[in-house]
Amino acid sequence: MQEVLMGKSPDLKSFQNNADAFICSLCPGTAHLQVQYSPGGLIFKAGGSNMQHVTSLSFLLLAYSNYLSHANHVVTCGGKSASPALLKNLARRQVNYILGDNPMKMSYMVGYGARYPQRIHHRGSSLPSVRAHPAHIGCKAGSRYFLSPDPNPNVLVGAVVGGPNTTDAFPDSRPFFQESEPTTYINAPLVGLLAYFAAHP
Repeated sequence: MQEVLMGKSPDLKSFQNNADAFICSLCPGTAHLQVQYSPGGLIFKAGGSNMQHVTSLSFLLLAYSNYLSHANHVVTCGGKSASPALLKNLARRQVNYILGDNPMKMSYMVGYGARYPQRIHHRGSSLPSVRAHPAHIGCKAGSRYFLSPDPNPNVLVGAVVGGPNTTDAFPDSRPFFQESEPTTYINAPLVGLLAYFAAHP
């Protein structure tokens, strides 16, 4: 994409048109919006763990913003323009939401901030440690810990869970796996976003 925006590959112009259209589909207030936004401003795309969409799309917005900046280009979305600054701010807003700037005042990164998910859907986090429970815990025997209302005994610091629903509500309950399960594919794009925003406050 960088080659196209910098004018080095004019034969790939149709690729740029498709990429621009996709970026427009993420921007609030455009005619062809393909995602929802919660009342608190979180991107919401149906299917699976929502935070995977939030972190991946935010990473894409940030990368595209940087390409646009270098090419001195803006994306035209019907009657609106999506500038590099707009895309960067949209990505930053998603990161801030994840880290606690949201209606629940909850960080969705475990161990970060004053309030974060306590009952994540993660076996290693929800079972007692070997030190606390040296006896073997069989596969089916884990159900009592899974169904317990108690917070997880092992804090999986840095894990980002699936996050809230379309109304910004979060159940903080292990059986609600789409909301409470952490995954590497949620965290991976977030690492890039956090690194960028730490270097460019």
